[in-house]
This record gives sequence, C-alpha cells and structure tokens, in this order.
Amino acid sequence: MSHQSELIATDIDAYLKQHENKELLRFLTCGSVDDGKSTLIGRLLFDSKMVYEDQLAALEVDSKKFGTTGGGFDPALLTDGLKAEREQGITIDVAYRYFSTAKRKFIIADCPGHEQYTRNMATGASTCDLAIILIDARPDHGVMEQTKRHSFIVSLLGIKHVLVAVNKMDLVDFSEERFDEIIQEYRDFATRLDMPDQHFVPISALNGDNLLEHSENTPWYEGSTLMHHLENVHIASDRNLIDFRFPVQYVNRPNLDFRGFCGTIASGVVKKGDEVMSLPSRARSRVKSIVTFDGNVDEAFAPQAITLTTEDEIDISRGDTIVRPDNLPQVTDRFDATVVWMADEPLLPGRDYIIKHCTRLASCKVTTLRYRIDVNTLHRTPTPSLGLNEIGRVLIKANQPLSFDGYRDNRSTGAFILIDRVSNITVGAGMILDRKTAEQSDHWDDEASESLEVRTSPVTAEEREARYGQKAATVLLTGMPAAGKTPIANAIERMLFDRGRAVVVIDGQNMRRGLSRDLGFSTDDRSENVRRAAEVAKTLNNAGLITIAAFVAPHEEVRQRAAEVVGRERFLVAHVAAPVEWCREHDDQGVYTKADAGEMPGFTGTSGEYEVPAKPDLVLPTSELSFDECAAKVVEMLEARGVI
Repeated sequence: MSHQSELIATDIDAYLKQHENKELLRFLTCGSVDDGKSTLIGRLLFDSKMVYEDQLAALEVDSKKFGTTGGGFDPALLTDGLKAEREQGITIDVAYRYFSTAKRKFIIADCPGHEQYTRNMATGASTCDLAIILIDARPDHGVMEQTKRHSFIVSLLGIKHVLVAVNKMDLVDFSEERFDEIIQEYRDFATRLDMPDQHFVPISALNGDNLLEHSENTPWYEGSTLMHHLENVHIASDRNLIDFRFPVQYVNRPNLDFRGFCGTIASGVVKKGDEVMSLPSRARSRVKSIVTFDGNVDEAFAPQAITLTTEDEIDISRGDTIVRPDNLPQVTDRFDATVVWMADEPLLPGRDYIIKHCTRLASCKVTTLRYRIDVNTLHRTPTPSLGLNEIGRVLIKANQPLSFDGYRDNRSTGAFILIDRVSNITVGAGMILDRKTAEQSDHWDDEASESLEVRTSPVTAEEREARYGQKAATVLLTGMPAAGKTPIANAIERMLFDRGRAVVVIDGQNMRRGLSRDLGFSTDDRSENVRRAAEVAKTLNNAGLITIAAFVAPHEEVRQRAAEVVGRERFLVAHVAAPVEWCREHDDQGVYTKADAGEMPGFTGTSGEYEVPAKPDLVLPTSELSFDECAAKVVEMLEARGVI
C-alpha cells in the first residue's frame, strides 16, 4: 500500500513522472476529544511505510514517556508534536501530514477536538475534499456535542464526502449492535445537514482493524476498508470547471513590452482568444496569451497558477476578477453569509472589520446579526453578538463592490475571512449564501413563489401555432437611450401586423408609466424592470404572440436571466448599436441633458455603463441604417429562424 515502487531503482525519472500525475486527495480527521483522530493518522502513516527508522526509534521512547497506551506503541505521537499536546494527550493545533499509495497522494489535516479549538478545525477543513469524522464506540461516548459541531462545520464548508469512522470497536468487543446504534444516532442528526455522500466504517485505529485490510474481528461488516474508500472516492467532479473565475493577485510588468496578470484560477477553464471581462470595472478584451512556468499554453484550468495577457491595454489591478462576459458572478457591496467566529472578543454589529475575499481587501461592517445557530439542535436563536467558536448568519456591507458566487456553487469565490483592524488577526471565516439579501432582492429567485402551483392552459402551444400560423418568440431590442429601439419596435409591429401576424410591443417607458411606476433607475431597479417585462413577455408568448421588447437593459447578467424566464429557445437579442454622440444628437426627450445636470444619477450613457451583448442574434447600426431597414432585418431574422 505504500508509495514505494520498483521504478525507484530502475528509472527514477519515470517514477517521479508517475508520482507527479497521481491525483491528490485532501482530507481531515475531526470529531470529539479523544476519539482517536491522531492515532488513526499515525497508524495510516506507519502502515503505509511513511515513517523513517529514526522516527520509529524516537517514537518508542516517547511512547513510554508520553504515550497513552501503557508504554506500548502510540501512533498519535506522530502528529501530536507540540510539547503541550504530548503532556496533555490532546491535539491543539492543526497538524498536516503527507503520504501516498500506488493510486493517490494524500494531504491529511489532523484537527483538534476540543471546543475551544473549533476555529483551528474550521481552518483545517477549508481546503479539504473529504472529512473523516471519528466517533468513540464506548457506551458513555458515541455522538457527542463536538461530533455534531464538527459535522455542521463540514456541511457549512461544502465538503461533500464524509467517512464516519466508528473507532475503538475493540473496546466494545466489535459489537455490530453498538455500531448500528451509533450509525442511527448520527443519521438522525445529519439528516438536516447537506452531506450527500456518507459512509460508515467500524475501526480500531490503534490496532489497525479495517484500515488497510478487512478485520477478522468484524465478519459482519461487508463494506470497504477505510484506505480503499480514500483511494477510490470520486472527487474529480467536485471541481467547478464551468464558471471561469480568475482573481488577479499581481500585475507583472517586467518591461515595456509585457503586461501580464498573475494569479491562480479559482474555477473554470480559459483558452487563448477567449473574450474576458474584468470586474468590477467591466472592461473587456480577449486573451492574448496564457503563460505558465513551463511556457505558453493554449488552455488552462483550475487550480493552475498562470499569467494572462490581453489584446487590449485595459485597466486591471490586484484584487480584480477576470471572468467571461456571458457568465458573471454577483457584483455588489452587501451580502448574507454564515460566519464561524474565531476571536475571544465577540462579533458586534456595526463594528468595522477588514474583509479578505479572494485577492481583494476592503473595509466592511457587519450591519446585521440575524441569528446564532445552535449546533446541537440546529435551531436559530436571536443574539446580540457572536462569541468564540459560535456560528451565525450575518449581513455584511463592504465599502466597495465584491465579485462573488454563492459558496455552494464556488468554494473559492464564495469564501472570505474577517480581520481585526487593530490587531490584524483573523477573527472570522465566512461562507457567502446563494440568495440575495432582502435589501438588494430583485425577485428573480423568489423562494416564496416556489411553493405555488403552476397553472397550465387547456389550449396547447401547437394549437396556438396552428391558429396564428407562427411560433411564439420574444425579440429584445437593447441599446443605449435614444439609440432607436422604440421606433424600430413600432416599425416591426407594423410590418408583422400587415402580414397578418399576432404581435405586441412592450416598451420600457410604457412599463415605467404603469407596471413599473414604483421603480427608479438604480441597478437593482433596472433589473427589476426587466424581470417584470420578461414575465409579461413569457405570458404573451404562452398565448402564442410574438413579442417585441424595447429596453435599455444595460447589463448582460440581467439579459441572461431574462432569457431564462422567457425560455432561451424563444428569446432573441437584437443590439441596437449607435455611438453615444449619435444618441445625444437624436435625443428628442432631453434625457441626456437631464442626466448631465445630475437629475438622473446612474443614467446609462453618462455615469452608468452599458454592456454590449456578448453574443447578439442581430446587430442593428442605427447610425448607418434607417429604422425601417433595421425593422426589415429583424423580420428577416424571424423568417430565417422559422418564427414566421
């Protein structure tokens, strides 16, 4: 089972190459005090032949002096290296150890079990793929408070794979009944946690039962051994290779001819030539080259450390995040999060902290402490503060926008730490929740509506298509204010109506005079206006009508979400493209003049930015074509797509 190989003696280069290509599994051991975490790791290191002879000799001496096995071999001393740990027979700090087998490489985090060191356990678990939760099988032990606390933290940190090792089975005569009793007790608690992959193994860490080989003492157990599970658990799909996120750690400018952005890919894949966007500035360019330690490559993926260069000299600084324009994270200065508090001084709402998120540092405040979570019952209780090792949900307000994903979707961009401004020590570790806060909610994902029943019409889509002689579709005309969206929409409506088609126009200004009269022009209000329009368009499409929607809709993320509401198969985007100077000249309502005078803050085209659609179905240059010519192009597109 060890890492040793015949290649070491015959071809060291081939051995090193083979070893380099092994998959790496990071796992931690956790649980209550004296459940045998350090003993388990020590036994794994010993059995996998990762202990040198001089270490064994020293261990024999230390086992007589510090050991808890009556002078016999004590594997726990391999990881409990601190003097205070050996004197007390407990683990205080997180100990990291490395070993390998023929199939995999492993990094182990041995975490302390005492409640006062819960913060150490959370730190050790933050980078792990799997957790081994040990439970003492003796009658007066079993599932303890710290077992529940550590299981809850494992769930919070998004560790999907959990191996529950029921230890010290030799002290209960390898009782199957006791093993089943502990499994049932643990499952009763864990059913409320998000741990989709759970396995249970009866072991004796001190004697090695069911670690590497099946034990003769447990003939009733037919599952895999602990090592077999570690070697074969599937973790490749746990990585997020869909959402490209590249936090910039350093801007490298060695000479006038090279400017690269260095960092580690947090998630996703990037290729040479890909269009990318920098957040929060939203500047766009394309990837010119991908530089690595081994030279330039055409493709890179998480978690590679790379340097990106872009075709354009756009402003990208340390702390910015490079993403794809059609796959954007949330960008806001406030969010809900779950926090594990790690300081003796309590967390108090309103106090200033420093937040470190990816590579960005910012000032922040915990504006609201919503509740504290009781790790035993998982009940939520109101509280004015959070004490050491307590866990709660908070609302955080930063002094600048952060680019993040929900922790469940992306552990790299959904995690952060809080730092005390005076002492500069880490006081809290947080996981950003997927849902938006009440203060910034735009109702795109309204959980309350999920419980409502969907009512369907007795008239089918095919019947409507046969009646009207057309397919339902929505065409979004998006562009700068005064670019010509409304005149084009009206011209399209006239052309289609004259052909006998059932068509309707949804105009942004008409929406604001009626259904959206309560909204302003902030980013969130614009998003909500488009959401309401998308719901109207969806209803009209369901009735068989062709819908032409004329909206500024300045943000790509909002347009993508509108497509999800309407249905991507019947959602078309036409970019009404015109230079801002042309728009100003044709502004017959004077909106640009009002915006210049400060009467319309955040107005698109002045202080507000317009994001050009990433992949529009059609581009309509109104500075070059008449409105009727643009409308004719839209009608041609509908004919080509089989809508009419």
